[in-house]
Amino acid sequence: MDQQILTNIIYVTIFLIGALLFGFGPIIIVKLLSPTSHTRNVANRTGQLIECGMEPIGSAWIRFGIIYYMYALIFLAFDVDVMFLFPVAVAYNSPEFVVRDFVEIFIFVGILSLALVYAWVKGVFKWEQKTYRHQ
Repeated sequence: MDQQILTNIIYVTIFLIGALLFGFGPIIIVKLLSPTSHTRNVANRTGQLIECGMEPIGSAWIRFGIIYYMYALIFLAFDVDVMFLFPVAVAYNSPEFVVRDFVEIFIFVGILSLALVYAWVKGVFKWEQKTYRHQ
């Protein structure tokens, strides 16, 4: 076999072993190090859906307000847009187009600010206490 092909096979094998260890390693570590005296199987709680140490009160099927989802969408939009600004700042590093680059980034941030103002006017950021009828 050619030396280059053998080296490539060794690299692929090392990466495959690393991927398997990365995937199955935490599972094996948990099985080896976790205490088994306080699990829900020992405490006869196999029907309990959540193992948090407390008895669940009521049903898990409750309504959540749409405001939580709107808040999450606003966060994701701004998170992605801020991550977009880092490569833009690196790409606009030429000294001859300083004013043009600044104006382009300013327009981009201005449009983002308009989205924030729109969400604010629509009441996305108002956290009112909501009461729901328990079933």
